[in-house]
Amino acid sequence: MTDTAAPLPPIAGDRLAERAAAVRNEVAKAFIGQEEVLDQILIALLAGGHVLIEGVPGLGKTLLVRALGQALELEYARVQFTPDLMPSDISGHAVYDPKTESFKIRRGPVFTHLLLADEINRAPAKTQSALLEVMQEGQVTIEGRAFVLPPPFMALATQNPVEQEGTYPLPEAQLDRFLLKVLIGYPRPEDEARMVAQITGGRGGGDFELSQVRRVLGAPELAAMQRGVAQVAVDPAVVDYAVRIATATRRWPGIALGAGPRGSIALVRAARAQAVLGGRDFATPDDVRTVALPALRHRIALAPELQIDGQSPDDVLRALLARVEAPRQ
Repeated sequence: MTDTAAPLPPIAGDRLAERAAAVRNEVAKAFIGQEEVLDQILIALLAGGHVLIEGVPGLGKTLLVRALGQALELEYARVQFTPDLMPSDISGHAVYDPKTESFKIRRGPVFTHLLLADEINRAPAKTQSALLEVMQEGQVTIEGRAFVLPPPFMALATQNPVEQEGTYPLPEAQLDRFLLKVLIGYPRPEDEARMVAQITGGRGGGDFELSQVRRVLGAPELAAMQRGVAQVAVDPAVVDYAVRIATATRRWPGIALGAGPRGSIALVRAARAQAVLGGRDFATPDDVRTVALPALRHRIALAPELQIDGQSPDDVLRALLARVEAPRQ
């Protein structure tokens, strides 16, 4: 990664919405169906955040990241998390060069634009924490030296909700670093039929052909779009609405641990990006409600009695959203 060019000015207004729509259309050529999942990934990308994707294997998580990388001309790296994975396998390490009698830094896969951390909960906490610095600070420390990653950088971590044996649940401090938690389920039958026809049509391989995904943006343009999203107007009443939703989780019956201030911030950041996907240059209360579930579901912990009753964080959040009064538009 050697993005040394001067940053472009922020992209805003109609140009911002048009380019976001172009990226969505190109990625959708490979990632069939799952429109809500795709929109949530794009929201996190435009907002400059990271995503935790939860779903069973084989639902196209790797394909989605590859298609994003192609449409945006971004570098892409994938790390398969395993119990024996070391932190240096992610961040990099120093290697002694006998020719020069000095140490050289060998950069790890984290030095990229899109990092797919596959099955992140299979590695112990020490290895999981190797991502914390780069997710929060945008830099990697190797042998005491800090290496700044040029933007944009996005971590997409996946975990399997069914298979829990031999896994290490992510601590709350790390979960809070993800802007959104996206749930990906099975595709609709008609989408699956299109997918099967596309992947088996005239080819013997078992993977999607990404040549149909056209490159529409580069890394500098995406960084300029992210700066434009950060300037989307948010009325103080909408900010207050986001804060009231987050604070309501801290006293809601059945929620043992509510969302912290990062929850309020995530709601506003994601609402800005949702407004862009909707073709607007201002965020509304509806934008906040749309992103509330993916922005908060991983920031709350349910009381044991609700878990025994089979309720999910989404069930509780929907009930909460129905009771928190939205400002009049």
